[in-house]
Amino acid sequence: MSERKVLSKYYPPDFDPSKLGRSKAPKHAGPKVQTVRLMSPFSMKCTSCGEYIYKGRKFNARKETPQDEKYLGIQIYRFYIRCTRCSGEIIFKTDPRNQDYVCEKGAKRNTDPWKRGLGDDPTLNETIDERLDRLEREQADGEADAERNAMAELEAKTAEAKTEMAVADALDELRSRNARIEKAKKEGVDLVEVVPLVSPEEEERRRQEAEDAEAARRAFAFARTQDRLEEMVEEEEWGSASGSVRDSPAAAGSNGGNGKDAELMPPPPPPPAKAVEKAPEVYAPPPTFKRVVKKKKDHAALLGIKKKTPLV
Repeated sequence: MSERKVLSKYYPPDFDPSKLGRSKAPKHAGPKVQTVRLMSPFSMKCTSCGEYIYKGRKFNARKETPQDEKYLGIQIYRFYIRCTRCSGEIIFKTDPRNQDYVCEKGAKRNTDPWKRGLGDDPTLNETIDERLDRLEREQADGEADAERNAMAELEAKTAEAKTEMAVADALDELRSRNARIEKAKKEGVDLVEVVPLVSPEEEERRRQEAEDAEAARRAFAFARTQDRLEEMVEEEEWGSASGSVRDSPAAAGSNGGNGKDAELMPPPPPPPAKAVEKAPEVYAPPPTFKRVVKKKKDHAALLGIKKKTPLV
């Protein structure tokens, strides 16, 4: 049985290695072609047999690299496939300008709903020079906007710096407070004396709030006193006006047959003048927000349940 792996080869006695020469075949002219495996990038319809080829179907294709077809330095590739029904040749190539593919021969591309209205875009049919000019204009506009926004950026940086300074101050205050607390714990000093419960700023704010509340209370008390005085003056005027109407002769003549009785009857005494006394100023207590604990009702006593006295 011969060996599967040949380690030595047979050379005949008349073998002359100088007679072996390399055959120089002509180089392949034209674009580079290689066989690749790809999927159809779009749905299409064969123009020969009407077969529909859906997007994503796999084909063994020939990939051609034409050296004279480029767009802004980007190489354009052309692919050759066969129809699955009639074996007709279908050719399409890449389109780096629109980031898409272009069907050249053998098939017709189906309508893509998401690509309708692309013909209205003015940038599709512009030349390379027009596109470069447009990009330069956009870049100049962007630089102008950046210059206009320089002041806004400066304000943002200033606000950020202020925030960082406030955070640093608060951190330093916390560190110093913690250091005082640790020192007080080691020395056995009361923490209330070392670390005040309320900061000076908070104390000042509370004092201002208390003064504002007191001023508002006095203003409301003065307004209530003025209302009471006005009511008393109106009552006095109304009483004097009603007495003068009763004493008038027109009122006496309107009684008809009782005129003699009206003459014999003495006039009613005038109402005593009410001394207008100044109402004392009432100072209402300032509002308090202290929590009031209500006493719980003894529901056991209402139901007649007697509590057992503890033994201990």
